Amino acid sequence: DRAAAALSDKRRRAGEALDKAVAGELKPLKLERARFMTAIVAEPERGGPHGLDRVEFQVQTNPGTAPGPLMKIASGGELSRFLLALKVVIADRGSAPTLVFDEIDTAVGGAVADAIGVRLARLGRKVQVMAVTHAPQVAARADRHVLISKGALDRGKRVATRVAVLDDGTRREEIARMLSGAEITTEARAAAERLLKAAEG
Repeated sequence: DRAAAALSDKRRRAGEALDKAVAGELKPLKLERARFMTAIVAEPERGGPHGLDRVEFQVQTNPGTAPGPLMKIASGGELSRFLLALKVVIADRGSAPTLVFDEIDTAVGGAVADAIGVRLARLGRKVQVMAVTHAPQVAARADRHVLISKGALDRGKRVATRVAVLDDGTRREEIARMLSGAEITTEARAAAERLLKAAEG
């Protein structure tokens, strides 16, 4: 009983510290009105080697709404950003060796995409991060940029997926294309160059 109580107390303190650290990551990710909470519920009847508690991550996405489990309350884009904030905060504590983020920047603007790119780059200093993105602000922050494309083969009977690692020149062109669309303009190339320089600094 004493050991379980001590473990519960440590969990409560760790939960409070985690909530505070995650809260600091939410505003730049355009989740400034959201709250992240670690809910620790004592369930003495289910006690065992891991203590008496059930731990659940909860979120409140808007003021006035009821908090609930992260996986049920957050929309797809919100969930990705909550998980990114959580992963950035706990990166020092150990993590999977490779993390994959699939279009984490969906439905966000330039400044938020840049904030996501910054956090992915920070996370990438601790673990391998792979991000599927259509945001040039995110792509510019990568150490390595891979272009994935699909094309028809055998007169449209089959589809092939191609993967190409981009060098500095083709990378700049691809980021310019991401900025401007099919026709790459001089302005888009200049903007791509600025994004890449900002990522280096």
